[in-house]
Amino acid sequence: MGNVLDINSLVYEVKQLKANNKKIVSTNGCFDILHIGHVRYLQKSASLGDILIVCLNSDRSVKALKGDSRPLNNENDRAEVLASLGCVDYVVIFDEDTPVNYLAQIKPDIHTKGGDYDENTLPETQVVKENGGRLEFISFVEGKSTTSIINKMQK
Repeated sequence: MGNVLDINSLVYEVKQLKANNKKIVSTNGCFDILHIGHVRYLQKSASLGDILIVCLNSDRSVKALKGDSRPLNNENDRAEVLASLGCVDYVVIFDEDTPVNYLAQIKPDIHTKGGDYDENTLPETQVVKENGGRLEFISFVEGKSTTSIINKMQK
């Protein structure tokens, strides 16, 4: 089971892990209603390195991105659910629209994002590359998204 940490504690942990030659993978997202698409995405991300860190959008950040009706689950509940997954080592909650400030401190070896992004549209591209990391884009599971689940529930 993973740990939910604040950024300062996480940066300390990452330094120790890197000193032991562990490959750090990061990703970020809202993960509002966890579904099979999320699980497969996180498993694939974890398979790229030794440690997976999930930078989780805060409630305020989710509202800014998705609208006032979201998130459905609060940030602490979302963080605990993510941390309970065997493939997730650490979860950190960020309050900005993007995790660039956290990524600048974590300096992941690899940062993953969904296949609807590319290097030109991903806000995290510059900070990851400036710190010697690379990007991996992971394909979605067709038809599996939080929005599609919400839409199905409303019918």
